[in-house]
Amino acid sequence: MTPDHPLVEAVSPIAEALGAEILPPDQSQPGDIPLRWDGTDIAVIRLTGLEGALDHMIASIETELGAPLAEMSREKKQQAVGILESRGAFRMRKSIDDVADRMQVSRITVYNYLNTVNKT
Repeated sequence: MTPDHPLVEAVSPIAEALGAEILPPDQSQPGDIPLRWDGTDIAVIRLTGLEGALDHMIASIETELGAPLAEMSREKKQQAVGILESRGAFRMRKSIDDVADRMQVSRITVYNYLNTVNKT
């Protein structure tokens, strides 16, 4: 893998946001996504399993919104819940409870935030 290759540089932020790894092509496994440039495999992207996926989503949103979930204003928390909803976070088992813990609010509050963002 050429870490300074333009394709690797271009997809690195996406891979990081997804919690994926970029690896040399000789480490490819079934299910990896090859990165090809002019017919040559430059690298592969390995997506992580669902374990840790919610943590990666939350970390990405905290970076986007500029603060840890627990320190956000009510409006920012609602915005974060809307982003998590749009990215499918609440399809994962116990994610409401996990998000509530990270926001330091009750699960009912997270449901209220969901209702608010789904009304708009």
